[in-house]
Amino acid sequence: MSILSIQSHVAFGHVGNAAAVLPLQLMGHEVWPIHTVQFSNHTGYGAWTGQVFDATIIGELLRGIDARGVLPSCRAVLSGYMGSPATIREVANAVATVRAANPAAIYCCDPVMGDIGRGVFVQPDIPKLMIETAVPLADIVTPNQFELELITGCRVTTLAEAIAAARAVIAMGPKVVIVTSLVTADAKPGEIRVLAVTAGQAWTVTTPLLDFPVPLNGAGDALAALFLGHTLKGLAVPEAISATVSGLFQVFSETHRAGTRELQLVATGMKMLVPENAFSVEPVD
Repeated sequence: MSILSIQSHVAFGHVGNAAAVLPLQLMGHEVWPIHTVQFSNHTGYGAWTGQVFDATIIGELLRGIDARGVLPSCRAVLSGYMGSPATIREVANAVATVRAANPAAIYCCDPVMGDIGRGVFVQPDIPKLMIETAVPLADIVTPNQFELELITGCRVTTLAEAIAAARAVIAMGPKVVIVTSLVTADAKPGEIRVLAVTAGQAWTVTTPLLDFPVPLNGAGDALAALFLGHTLKGLAVPEAISATVSGLFQVFSETHRAGTRELQLVATGMKMLVPENAFSVEPVD
């Protein structure tokens, strides 16, 4: 199965395509990565080198792929950080092109816009276009708690409010909403949840909240890739989110043991798919 992944990329570390491609390849998926930027390292370090690519490179590379006659084999499009309005438009065009070649292809959008504590960290005109253009096109959307609030305008302080907000996103077009890094007033201390919501059902997976001196970058990128990969393998939403969270927690555990701020994806390897701990899914709606 082939997946078109349009994201940022770093030479050192694991964010964007550098976080998404390996998990998908370990599952046996063929990945066609298109990089929207190439930096030396992720921007969380405060300094980096590299370039932001002109958004037209997305369409240019896709036309080259199309010339090989392989677009009908593309099963999905995955997008992450989009640094400009032009990039959002090019991604939307890419989704339309892939769907024209394969109407069964799905689009998984990680609507990277901000986070709790940092606020919005993209250009001011990005959120409106992301919400109006990318999110409605998607079959799967994977916002964090902050982004869920930003998309819907709904305050999320409880699990019930998170489910209601996710259903508001589904009303915009997506079929599945995965809410990451969910910490609400009704959660137990020292735990963190991931919420999966469809039009008719909702589930959570809860894991211990590991203590990292510096917040990890790339976790959302890896989670979106894992969930998309498991979905394309035929897992239903509850099984896919359980496998995803269990695999990602294995990465977190390896990273915690290594004492580093870079996700230990390579060191984890196939344990992402056969983790030491399997976290069960709990129906909540």
